[in-house]
Amino acid sequence: MTSSGTSSVSGSGGGAQESVSAAWELLLPAASAPARGRGRALQSALREAVRSGRLVPGTRLPSSRALAADLGVSRGLVTEAYEQLTAESYLRSGRGAGTWVSGSVRAAAGGARDRAPRARGTRIDFRPGTPDLSLFPRSAWAATYRSVLGRLPHSALGYPDPRGLPELRDALAALLTRRRGVVADPERLLVCSGVAQATTLLGFVLRGHGLRTVGVEDPGSPEHASLFASAGLTTTRLPLDAEGLEVGPLVSSGVRAVVTTPAHQFPTGIAYSAARRSRLLDWARETDGLIMEDDYDGDFRYDRAPVGALQGLDPERVAYTGSVSKSLAPGLRLGWLLAPASLTDELTDRKRTMDLGNPAVDQAVLADFIARGGYDRQLRRCQRAYRERRDVLTTALAEHFPGTQVSGIAAGLHIIARLPERYGPEAEFIARAEEDRIALRPLSDCGATRSDDGSVGLVLGYAHLSPADIVHGVQRLAAACRGTR
Repeated sequence: MTSSGTSSVSGSGGGAQESVSAAWELLLPAASAPARGRGRALQSALREAVRSGRLVPGTRLPSSRALAADLGVSRGLVTEAYEQLTAESYLRSGRGAGTWVSGSVRAAAGGARDRAPRARGTRIDFRPGTPDLSLFPRSAWAATYRSVLGRLPHSALGYPDPRGLPELRDALAALLTRRRGVVADPERLLVCSGVAQATTLLGFVLRGHGLRTVGVEDPGSPEHASLFASAGLTTTRLPLDAEGLEVGPLVSSGVRAVVTTPAHQFPTGIAYSAARRSRLLDWARETDGLIMEDDYDGDFRYDRAPVGALQGLDPERVAYTGSVSKSLAPGLRLGWLLAPASLTDELTDRKRTMDLGNPAVDQAVLADFIARGGYDRQLRRCQRAYRERRDVLTTALAEHFPGTQVSGIAAGLHIIARLPERYGPEAEFIARAEEDRIALRPLSDCGATRSDDGSVGLVLGYAHLSPADIVHGVQRLAAACRGTR
């Protein structure tokens, strides 16, 4: 102790001692904690002082007697704290050598960073893939959550069936049969953390069957390739025509598994023709192949009833995937995989080893939400909003970018817009938009080649933007194109 009664700590350089308040002032709140928890509080405060860098490696701590006197606690509490943190390698000590901060601890770099894929620093974000999260039914979801949590038996909070809660699989099977025309056996349905996990699960199982390459649509979603890569599979890009995936290149590629988006192809927006759907199924039967159907937004058709799922035509040759990411919110991480019978057990085993199943309470809430009609009401609400926003976007493009061609069926959460050559070249157009902090996704990012006629191809998302923001965004884009603001 110093003459003023303050404990001293010294650096590893030996030399003169300096009075460092961090050696004990950080511990004062712990010293005043209730008696029963004082020892744990003291240990926690010391541990945090080392982690945060307030006590740097090589710092010599006061003796247990001196620190106890300064803090007004028993020497035994300080001795126990020193011994515990020495056992955890935060401190080191030697007989007659005192107690020191260990050099094996690195100070924390700061608080947790948020790496969620959000658009930061943009005025308007036209990139596709996100629904309007303000439409999430908070009140209805909260009421359902309270109701479900109040009646769930204690046993339901244990590890769930890795395929998903039976009540959710029953509810999803009935919903998908009614709305999407699938052949939905609840025993073959797995609840997953979105289509991303369903794709990865399928990739692992296919690799176990000896497959090394999976076909993907070109243009198509870049995420499919990265998800299969995480399961050790490569992908080969297969071209489309106006009816869907071209069967000739598929046959010549030699692949035995292929990913499709037949109800509303991403990004082109076409719906596969009946003839092409039939021909793809013939290919799967002839080659003992498998089609993965990514039904990412099949519920959102605005001019007529949605086209039924491909899986309904041959459930043994099609693995069907979907989620609530577009209808409710991607943050829920709830999706499904409806698999052929021959793969269900392997997928279930892989799901078990991957995460032991999705959160039971969240599954129970979704099951109740579906069963009581809340999910259908949510879909109707979203359909009205998104249909209006699609109309607003096409009207604004026609006004501010005359001659723009909008392709694809009236469905989904995005459009394909091809702006005339006078607005190009595409790279310069994108650069001007970025200068004005307008986020765009060019069609070429999805694997499509740039148009030979010099037009600008864009994949424009609209679901997450209000009608006013859509109009404002197109106006700003036009102004940026002209070099004005």
